[in-house]
Amino acid sequence: MSPGDYGTKAVPSYIAAEAETTPLPKITVPVAAPPASSSKGLGDLPMRVVYRAIAVAAGVVVLGAGAAVVLLNRGDPATATAAPRHSAAAVSSAAPASSAPGAAAPAAGAVATPGLSPLSSPLPSPLSSTGTSATPSAAVSPDAVDPALAAALKDPRVPALPKDGRRLRSLPGRAAATHGLLKDRRSGVSLPRFTKTWAPAKPAPFASRQLLPEVKGAPYRGMLVSCPVPIPEQKTLRDTAFLAARWTLNHHPSGATITWTASQPIKAGKRKGWLLGYTVHYTLNGRKRVSAAALALVDVPERKPAVVFVTIPDSQKKRWHDINKVMSSVKAL
Repeated sequence: MSPGDYGTKAVPSYIAAEAETTPLPKITVPVAAPPASSSKGLGDLPMRVVYRAIAVAAGVVVLGAGAAVVLLNRGDPATATAAPRHSAAAVSSAAPASSAPGAAAPAAGAVATPGLSPLSSPLPSPLSSTGTSATPSAAVSPDAVDPALAAALKDPRVPALPKDGRRLRSLPGRAAATHGLLKDRRSGVSLPRFTKTWAPAKPAPFASRQLLPEVKGAPYRGMLVSCPVPIPEQKTLRDTAFLAARWTLNHHPSGATITWTASQPIKAGKRKGWLLGYTVHYTLNGRKRVSAAALALVDVPERKPAVVFVTIPDSQKKRWHDINKVMSSVKAL
């Protein structure tokens, strides 16, 4: 046995310890790299970006809440009506008073029905889509009133009209004789043609004119005229008649004033009309005098309304009943 061959005998421990060994290979377990991220963490963002994101999110929340309120209130008529009023009020309060220099303030307590002048009778409120009565606005812009009518309402010579339906009373005396009707084709009406007491006269500036004889010592006498209405036509016959009555003061003594005796709708043949009766007060030669007067305003097709006006002073009061004759005979042609 050679020195290096021990056969099947056990190798002494001291020999095994000194035997040459091959070092084991070093096993390295690869560590997976963290996944690449395209966005930075919250801590890596600048604070201004964070604040801007918060503000945008808050705005989205507010818009969403507003949209929800609108959708919930869409079916509520009261809410839908109130919104424009609040908006109008906000605009009004935002506008400074100096934005309209020289603009006149509306009269305190002035109330009017929309679409109607202060003289017109109120009409029932129009029905809303639900079939209930709609509430009219509490006031009407001053621009809604015609300037001529606005001036008449401020005229101290002409008071407000009385309640509708006040009929013309029967005046004293007996009506003068007539000979048929005088047809005023320019105005579109017919009226009595008086004989004897009344005399036809040169019509200008009217379309027709009849006069009572002059009275000694009295510079003013009875007159019956007709013509197309010489003032701006208003929305209602009543308001137009009111302006026409004010215009007749031009044919009475200076300083004359009016008190009303009648205000009523009439039928002038097949056309509608409005009648006003009134007493004219004035002073002549230091004495207070009066005239009885009336006018009929008649709706005429395709032209301006016609006016038939009669006035008779107290110096000729025996002829006052002729006023009743005239007003009961006026007809549209």
